[in-house]
Amino acid sequence: MKFSNMFIPTTKEAPKDATLASHQYLVRGGFVNQVGAGIYNFMPLGKIVLEKIRAIVKEEMDNSGANEVQMGFVTPTSLWEESGRANTMGPELLKFKDRKNASFVLSPTNEEALVDMVNNRITSYKDLPINLYQINTKFRDEARPRFGLMRGREFLMKDAYSFHDSQEDLVREFNLMEETYKKVYERLGLEFRVVEADSGAIGGSGSKEFMILANSGEDTIVVCDSCDYGANIEAATRKVLKKEPLQTTEIKKVHTPNLKSIEEVTNFLEVDPYYSIKAVIKKAIFEDKTQTVVFFVRGTDELEETKACGAVGAIELEDATEQDLKDANLLAGFCGIVNFPKDIKVVFDKELKDENSVVCGANEVDYHLTGVDLTKFDLEFADLIAVKHGDTCACCGGILSHTKGIEAGHIFQLGTKYSSAMNATFLDANGKAQPFIMGCYGIGVSRLVAAVIEQNHDEKGCIWTKATAPFMVDIIVSNAKKDEELEVGVDIYNQLKQAGIETILDDRKNARFGFKMGDFELIGFPFAVVVGKKLKDGMVEIVNRKTLEKTEVLITEVVSKLEELIK
Repeated sequence: MKFSNMFIPTTKEAPKDATLASHQYLVRGGFVNQVGAGIYNFMPLGKIVLEKIRAIVKEEMDNSGANEVQMGFVTPTSLWEESGRANTMGPELLKFKDRKNASFVLSPTNEEALVDMVNNRITSYKDLPINLYQINTKFRDEARPRFGLMRGREFLMKDAYSFHDSQEDLVREFNLMEETYKKVYERLGLEFRVVEADSGAIGGSGSKEFMILANSGEDTIVVCDSCDYGANIEAATRKVLKKEPLQTTEIKKVHTPNLKSIEEVTNFLEVDPYYSIKAVIKKAIFEDKTQTVVFFVRGTDELEETKACGAVGAIELEDATEQDLKDANLLAGFCGIVNFPKDIKVVFDKELKDENSVVCGANEVDYHLTGVDLTKFDLEFADLIAVKHGDTCACCGGILSHTKGIEAGHIFQLGTKYSSAMNATFLDANGKAQPFIMGCYGIGVSRLVAAVIEQNHDEKGCIWTKATAPFMVDIIVSNAKKDEELEVGVDIYNQLKQAGIETILDDRKNARFGFKMGDFELIGFPFAVVVGKKLKDGMVEIVNRKTLEKTEVLITEVVSKLEELIK
C-alpha cells in the first residue's frame, strides 16, 4: 500500500476529553473518529488493526473446537424478560419499539439469544457439550462513555456460550477457555494477568478476568509477589491475620467526647485499632425498594463496596444521608452492635467471627464500648473487606500488592441461571429433563485495540506490537520529488512485499521529511526504512520505532536485515 493511495488523516490535535494515550493517539493517528458519545468509526488503519486482532481471536477459538455463529444485533425484549434481566440490567440496556410497537433491545451480550437458539434443537446429553461463539457488535448505554475505545457504548466483542450436561464438564471447558485466552494475549504481544473476579450482572458461581497490565487501567488488581495469584480488588482475598484477643472480660462504657474516627477512639483508649470495629452505613438500592444497611468491618480495614453489594443482594449502594441516619435511628461515629436497632439490616465481615473483645460504638452520642463479645450475638457474616497493599497471600504466604489493569476478557461459570429461567432442558442418561449447565466467555476485541496502545506507547505516539501493527515497515522516501529516491523506495517496497512483509510506502510528494517521520512515530509502525541522504553511498537507514535506534544498512541487505529484526 502507498500513503498517497490511503486515507490516513493524521492530526496534531487531540480530542479535548482525551485523557488516555490510546484515545489521543488513535484519533490523532487517523485510526478512529468519533461520531457520537462512546461511538467510533474505524478508518482504514484502525480497521486493519481491528481485523488482525479479530483474526487471532477467531483462530484460537476455532482451534479450541468452538463453532462460530452470528446473532442479530437486535434482540426481542421478550427473551430478556424471560431470563429476568430486562429490569436488572438497568438503563445500560437500550430498548426501543418498532413501527408495530414490538419491543427490542440492542444486545449488550447474548446469553438469552443463544439459549433460545439451542433450546429444542439440542435435546439429548449425547449432543453435548457444544460451544458457540460470535464476533459481533454490542451496545451498552454507558452513563459516562469515556476513554475512547476503552469505555464506549458501541463495541466489537467476541462472546461465546457453552452448554454441558455436568458441572465437571463445564469446569473442563472453562479451563480450556482460560488457556485459549492466554494464547490470544500472548500472540498479541501483551503483558497480562489472569485474576479471580466478581461475576456482576452476568451471574454464575465463578469467573476470571484477563487484565492487560497498564498504569492507566481503570481496574485495581491484587497480585502476589511470590506466586501466580491475582484477583480483581472486588474479589481478592487474603490470609487472615489473627492476634491474641484482649483480656477484657466484661463490657465497659467509656465516655469519648467528640471522638468519632477509629484513630481518635483507639488512641484515646490506648488500644490497637485491630481490636476495634467500625460501622459503614449505606443505602442499598434494590429493584423495588431502598434500605439502610450497616456493614461492620475491623478498624484496620476498609469496606469493598462490590462485595458489600453482593452480600445484601442489592443492585448498588449509595452513601447514607443525614436524613437516612435519622430515619434509621443511627449515630454516625458512635454506631455499634449493642442495642442496635432491630429493623436495620446489618452484616459483619467474616474475619470478625469469634471475636470476643472488641471496641465499638455505644449507639449513644460521645460513648463507646470496650470488651464487646461478638459471639453472643446472632450475626450474619460475609467477605466485605478490600485487600490492602502488604497483606499476606492465602495461597503461598507472599506479599500482596496493588497494580492497575485493563479488563480485556472475562469468563464465567454460569451454571443453570439462564437455562432454568428460560426452561431450556435436555434429557440426561436416565431420560430425565435437566437444565443446560452453561458457561460464557467474552473478549473485548475493539477494546484490545486501545489496550495495546495503553501498554505500548511513548510521548511521540503508538508503538504497535508485531502482531497488531497495521504495517510492519514504513518506507519513508525523504524527497519523493527526486526520481532516484522514489525509485529505490519503490524497489525496496516491492522486495519486502515479495518477502511477505507488510509494507507501506510513504511516497507523498507534498510532505516534508520531518512530517513523514512525525507520522511514522505517531502511527507506530514497528520499523521504518529511510531513503535519503545516505543513498549516494548505497545505504539507507532502518529505524526501530520502539527504541528509535537508527541503523545504516546497504540497500542490497535491507530485506534480510528486516527479516532478522522481525523474527
